[in-house]
Amino acid sequence: MLSIALVGCGAIGTAVLELLQADAGLSVAAIVVPAAGAVDAQAVASRLAPRAQVAGAVPTEGIDLVVEAAGHAAIEAHVLPALKRGVPCIVASVGALSAEGLPEQLEAAARDGGTQVQLIAGAIGAIDALAAARVGGLALVRYTGRKPPHAWKGTPAEEGRQLDTLAEATVIFEGSAREAARRFPKNANVAATVSLAGLGLDATTVRLIADPAVAENVHTVEAEGAFGSFELTMRNQPLAANPKTSALTVYSAVRALRSRVAPLVI
Repeated sequence: MLSIALVGCGAIGTAVLELLQADAGLSVAAIVVPAAGAVDAQAVASRLAPRAQVAGAVPTEGIDLVVEAAGHAAIEAHVLPALKRGVPCIVASVGALSAEGLPEQLEAAARDGGTQVQLIAGAIGAIDALAAARVGGLALVRYTGRKPPHAWKGTPAEEGRQLDTLAEATVIFEGSAREAARRFPKNANVAATVSLAGLGLDATTVRLIADPAVAENVHTVEAEGAFGSFELTMRNQPLAANPKTSALTVYSAVRALRSRVAPLVI
């Protein structure tokens, strides 16, 4: 039985808990949230993980694995200390790693603790192929994210335009993966994931599009290098509780957890 601390109990965390209820080899022992979210988290825990304690920090004992689903601040406050104590961690908020120096901090903390931090693929596929292609040499990696206009609300996409009245596909950002993840942190996890698997945050080209003609979150990755080339397009259904996130992100986190206890993993 693997004892898990889940950091975050928002849309992603709650969906993960729903899917883990029947998993015999996985036990959510703690749900870590700020004090302001403790009441809501307790209600979720009572329904989906009745044995879990709701806490403001990851318990220092009895935890085999930490799973983060709460953003940049949670990585600094909870993931880094857990790694230094030797507890392996899974990070869902990969976009947070666009912050200067954070990837290096995670590596250093894991090295100090003699453990490992895993970044999940989230809403995109072919990350294994991209990371393998990097071994032989990559020349180009380009990511295009296309989502319905409402999925970009509350972001810089609203500056100078009315998303509700867009009549055609509109490019709302074009630049590096680092800048995309910084300006659109709740929408650009895929851009950061693709870049970290491939050419890096500054050499990966990103284009983000608000398109009234699509209902899904559409992700396209193009890569060229010594291996040849590939182009992957995925049309993901958004998470019902949060249209800025693909449902596949939740499934990716659950797969990573199940792989820790499965006898055969691919």
